[in-house]
Amino acid sequence: MTQRRFGHGYEEDAESDDLEWEDHVMATVASEVRRRRKELGWSAQDLADRCEEIGYPIPRNVIANMESGRRAVLPLVEVMVLAKALRMFPISLIYPVGYAARVRRLPYEDPRPTWDALQWFTGSSAADDAPDYMLDHFLAHDLELRSALAAVESEDYERWKVKTAANRVQREAAERALARYTDQAANAKHELRRHRDAIREVGGTPPHLPSQLADIDPPDTDTTEENDF
Repeated sequence: MTQRRFGHGYEEDAESDDLEWEDHVMATVASEVRRRRKELGWSAQDLADRCEEIGYPIPRNVIANMESGRRAVLPLVEVMVLAKALRMFPISLIYPVGYAARVRRLPYEDPRPTWDALQWFTGSSAADDAPDYMLDHFLAHDLELRSALAAVESEDYERWKVKTAANRVQREAAERALARYTDQAANAKHELRRHRDAIREVGGTPPHLPSQLADIDPPDTDTTEENDF
């Protein structure tokens, strides 16, 4: 079963059960391309022009054939370019959360909530049959990175408040807050080191670090970004 676009939402077409799974995926992507294109007030030629500007031309007739269901294939690279041209994420073309209530994740599977399928595709949900420890470490690394950055920024701010306190009461309050954020930063950095070490142990390369967190890795490891977050 696939989704067909009507008005401002998707409806399931009960007569399309005979469509193959790939037809279902293509119909979903095509429906979302058409929805977003119209939302932007673009013609098929406008979209084709923006694809060419990106550096991967997709002719107007190809877009028109895709939207009308007359095209037999839809390469992944075109999904990526179309998403960029339409100012959205590729995953939102495949799993249009909020616009399609349910999608078929794989052949022979019943439709399931689109949000669940999207989380499976992005590795955001646990899957007993597909453990990906590298991805798990990268996801955890991202969470700890955000936590560490927030703690370091708060730590710097409270340190400034200690130096500029107008009286003893304000200084002592700032010192207590500074101690809390210092502990939070230390804990987050510890977790970052743990995940970075785990990534290296299995042959991976950890993400680059912003300059504020350059002390997490050994001195001889160049892992800072040129531009801070």
